[in-house]
Amino acid sequence: MAKYVRSHYKVMQKYLFTGLFYFFALIGLNSCGTTGEFNTQRVVMEFEEVHSPETGQVWMDRNLGAEKIAESVDDEDAFGHLFQWGRGADGHQLRDSNTTREISNGRVPLHGDFILTFNAPNDWRIKPKDNLWKGVNGPNNPCPASFRLPTEAEWDRERSAWSSDDLSGAFASPLKLPAAGFRDRNNGVISSAGSFGYYWSGSTADIYARFLELRSDRAIMSDYFRSFGFSVRCIKD
Repeated sequence: MAKYVRSHYKVMQKYLFTGLFYFFALIGLNSCGTTGEFNTQRVVMEFEEVHSPETGQVWMDRNLGAEKIAESVDDEDAFGHLFQWGRGADGHQLRDSNTTREISNGRVPLHGDFILTFNAPNDWRIKPKDNLWKGVNGPNNPCPASFRLPTEAEWDRERSAWSSDDLSGAFASPLKLPAAGFRDRNNGVISSAGSFGYYWSGSTADIYARFLELRSDRAIMSDYFRSFGFSVRCIKD
């Protein structure tokens, strides 16, 4: 097995507290004199970097929003948040956040509730938008500075180095991926925690988003509706 090197990395800013999420608004003036608002909602937390010699990639050592590195696949303190694909860290990702049936007409909902969906395209937005988690500059990228969602290809390359292509291999890897479960788009109920893992990528497919599914017998990339709540593990850009 290849060795991975961990280096300490803190995302800390004066007057900000770890374990919370913040909303930032930047107002810019272009050459035409028109103002524009650019919002980013990122999780502020402490973590370490995990360096992978097999892929050359650097990852966070824990799930976004997790209190610690997982010590077992069912370590609740390591589960972290459950994000709807493309949403920033506005509060909806908290595992006990309220729910609403009000679909957002913009990329930043005016609340922090988990949005329930019942009809196609089953997105928390009225109109799906593919660029929200695309790259480190994705407008709703929830990852700490210099980090972003991994692409489908990056997930594939990483799991190709695991001892087994399943949940056990995922946890045995230096990423220590736990089975954090998912949050249902219809009722907001969390299911499969401790049994299965679902990890978003930044990649999309038609009205769906691509994700890594971890089960006892397999680890595969698949796609599903963007209004589901899945885990996020950030990769360094």
